[in-house]
Amino acid sequence: MRRSREKQGEEEQPASRMRELGLDDTEQQEVKERIRPGAVVLHEAIREEGERELRRPASALAWSGFASGLSMGFSLIAEGLIQASLPDQLWRPLLTKLGYTIGFLIVVLGRQQLFTENTLTAVLPLLNKRSVANLKRLLRLWLVVLVTNLIGGFVIAWVLGHTKVFQPEVQHAFAEISLKSLEGGFGIHFLRAIFAGWLIALMVWLLPGAKSSEMGVIFFITYLVGLGELVHIIIGSVYVLYLVTTGAASWGAYFGQFMIPTLLGNIVGGVSLVAALNYGQVAPQANRKS
Repeated sequence: MRRSREKQGEEEQPASRMRELGLDDTEQQEVKERIRPGAVVLHEAIREEGERELRRPASALAWSGFASGLSMGFSLIAEGLIQASLPDQLWRPLLTKLGYTIGFLIVVLGRQQLFTENTLTAVLPLLNKRSVANLKRLLRLWLVVLVTNLIGGFVIAWVLGHTKVFQPEVQHAFAEISLKSLEGGFGIHFLRAIFAGWLIALMVWLLPGAKSSEMGVIFFITYLVGLGELVHIIIGSVYVLYLVTTGAASWGAYFGQFMIPTLLGNIVGGVSLVAALNYGQVAPQANRKS
């Protein structure tokens, strides 16, 4: 009862202030619409989305994850098309990496399941209610989405490498771009993956408050990931699997040099640096209101 009175008092104070200023109902509504949502509001929006995803049937998650893996191939396609049309100059990556954003735009705006998004959304319900049941639900979602993302990525990589949909010069650009994903050792890939996981999870955190600017948030965050050569487990797998399916790289290089450090780094970046830290800033208030 006391908490209810406190909450009612908090809501009445701004309303009273607006009445004192002589604002009518329409103007008061405009003020409310222009107030940016607080951290707790963002947290609850993402947590509720995570709860919905955790409740989805495995078959629905699998089809969505497979579609997401396929869609990520459009980043390689777009990058290859742009690079094949430009001279080899220092400024070329500034334009080529515009194509890197395409897969993310399709996946996020199309509400398809992407593994690195779930390092934030699906983790928040577990942080709010730590239980074996929630942990099992989280691991189930991660496993289904990760596997189907990678299957979709393999399929699109094989198609790009074994068909003549694109001209030889574009396929040559695919190979050049993909080789960069294998540059560096285990430690470098792990560190780059932490930053990539951090940025993608931050993107998810920002989206509920972005409203009409969703596309801009997705574009600029993922453009930074691409331009910085930061590694993302799904889109990077499409690139490296293109090399594997065309014989330019081995399965050992994919798993040992790319997949394992990238997967671990993305999880660390998404869970530790975003989900845990952002949860930490709202936990006291969220618990007080519950």
